[in-house]
Amino acid sequence: MLAFLLIPFALAAVIGIFVLYPWGHDQKTGADLGFGQSPVNGEVISAGATSCSEGEAGQGCVQLAVKMQDGPRPNQTIEQVVPTDPGSPRFAVGDQVVLSYAGENPDDPTSFQVVDFQRGMPLTLLALVFAAAVLVLGRWQGLAALVGLGLSLVMLVGFVLPAILAGEDPLLVAVVGAGLIMFVVLYLTHGFSARTSTAVLGTMLSLALIGVLSAAFSAATSLTGLDENTSSLIGALGAPIDARGLLLAGIVIGALGVLDDVTVTQTSAVWELRAANPTLSWQQLYGAGLRIGRDHVSSAVNTLVLAYAGAALPMLLAYTLSGRTFGEIVSSQAVAQEVVRTLVGSVGLVAAVPITTAIAALVAVQEPAEQPGEEGAERAKKRRRPGKTDGR
Repeated sequence: MLAFLLIPFALAAVIGIFVLYPWGHDQKTGADLGFGQSPVNGEVISAGATSCSEGEAGQGCVQLAVKMQDGPRPNQTIEQVVPTDPGSPRFAVGDQVVLSYAGENPDDPTSFQVVDFQRGMPLTLLALVFAAAVLVLGRWQGLAALVGLGLSLVMLVGFVLPAILAGEDPLLVAVVGAGLIMFVVLYLTHGFSARTSTAVLGTMLSLALIGVLSAAFSAATSLTGLDENTSSLIGALGAPIDARGLLLAGIVIGALGVLDDVTVTQTSAVWELRAANPTLSWQQLYGAGLRIGRDHVSSAVNTLVLAYAGAALPMLLAYTLSGRTFGEIVSSQAVAQEVVRTLVGSVGLVAAVPITTAIAALVAVQEPAEQPGEEGAERAKKRRRPGKTDGR
């Protein structure tokens, strides 16, 4: 039954990849679109207070001597004057920085501009710490989860972004990409089983509900999706991109990760309840699983709301100082799209609990019940060396 329900959708996702992928599309580069700034790494070797322009009194800027590590003038030093106002980063001696090179005369210091810090090494270290933590706790399943994470990133960078830039419908691209990510990651991480298939089916139905609600309420609230970044992107591309579809695509992809957590947890809870008491009927399994899900979904919804609020904190601060009323702030384009994103995603999370629990209960009662911890005990028995007894 599960295969009959899921295989057509898996095939549709694979076919959608081949249909929507921009085969032969000649995507313009950043230089073609006016984003021709090339990054150059460098190190600040001296810094001193100076005026921001020649002949001007005061010390409102800092003069930096930056030794370039790569680019058109490696190992050469250039002078840069950067402001020290509160809205600009502070640079000091020893900082590893990134300069923006305009691609013009490399001997002209004005062709370069200090724009950011180098963050490659600490980010790599953090990624290694994260991977180690996942492997220590999850072991082989943790390794599978890391591989699944890598495949998700490959899908986003290799399919979703190029297809949208080529002019394909963003919502359709997001649905196809999210569907394939869901199938690959869940089965890779949790294995091929009725339990995993139940989680996939629950995720798919909840994601479909989120897509329908987001499309309906973005139209009802007249959301255009045209924030500052989207408008700049569309203007630079010079090609039509459905801004509202881009907003909906972000909602679908953003909700997928949290949905996976809810559906897998609910499915596992129902299977463990079944193992603990094989005499439970599907109605009793459903009721017990639903009680577990209520606690889970309440924390998950709070996590989703706080995550979106944290990401939009600078914008919320700016609106707070604007003197506008709460109703005016919430109904503005920038805030309203975050409200729709949060509430639609929360509705999908809430719906995922009864949907997944009901499917899991119906499927679990059809399978032979295992004893609690039976799988772990079996693995421990296989690891035990021949001839070694428990008392030794």
